[in-house]
Amino acid sequence: MKRITLYAMSRKGLETVRAIASNFPGLIAAVIGARDYALADDSFVEIRDFCAANSLRFDDRSESPVAETEYAIAVAWRWLIKNSRSRLIVLHDSLLPRYRGFNPLVTALINGDEEIGVTALFAADEYDGGDIIAQSVSRIRYPITIQAAIETLIHNYRAVALEVANCLMRDQDPPGTPQDEASASFSLWRDEQDYFIDWSLPAQTIRRTVDALGYPYKGAATVVDGRVLRIRKAEALPDLNVANRAVGKVIFVRDSKPIVVCGSGLLRVDELVDGTTGATSLPLARFRTRFTGPEADSVVRNVERMS
Repeated sequence: MKRITLYAMSRKGLETVRAIASNFPGLIAAVIGARDYALADDSFVEIRDFCAANSLRFDDRSESPVAETEYAIAVAWRWLIKNSRSRLIVLHDSLLPRYRGFNPLVTALINGDEEIGVTALFAADEYDGGDIIAQSVSRIRYPITIQAAIETLIHNYRAVALEVANCLMRDQDPPGTPQDEASASFSLWRDEQDYFIDWSLPAQTIRRTVDALGYPYKGAATVVDGRVLRIRKAEALPDLNVANRAVGKVIFVRDSKPIVVCGSGLLRVDELVDGTTGATSLPLARFRTRFTGPEADSVVRNVERMS
């Protein structure tokens, strides 16, 4: 048996720890966890408590622990792991070589991919470019929220984790297959600015963006009268012939729900909350409302101050 250290974060990490511990007792030598303040629920406490209940060593990343095992597995880990003692295996939530990099599931959902999945691969100098050990695929249908997609993906995480663990339990080195570099694509890192909606996009894309950035993330953002608001739920509607199309403007309000002009199509905003307090922001204070991004809003306010 080749014992392992697990670097585990979020629900994905929790379920991976549970799956390996339940199916291969004794394989896990230690679990290293970390908090993720970008998530509403980072599962840090659940991972720590599961380890305590199952007599597994648990270390907090803030204490700078080092893996001592021959192999280590990283699940939803956000930092570079510098450790020459362990051969590192990464569980990445895309079907590599597609979407190497950051937040691949969010990118896949915004793009409308009909297949999502998880890849187990060996870590390499180029991120997510190592040899592939195992993959697990799921088909999805839209509309789908990020929370529902994560639930689907949990099965894929379990599948690849158990395939890798089975090799290690039998004291075997997992086999790897080189990636097809010609088919590689990349998903860029995301920050606070990427929460803001680009209203020039098609309504269907914006709807998928709203769904992809919901819980456990903060929610798709927009600016109204200098306030950051979060769109929790929306529906794409058929387009109309708008002669003087101006994206972000409200064209109708029906049942207190604003309908906003997009690059193509219209978006009905069903749930809108204050970005700070979480209080509902519907109905709108006035019909003549424009939904913008932070840059456009600041430009308008500067012009108003100068006039």
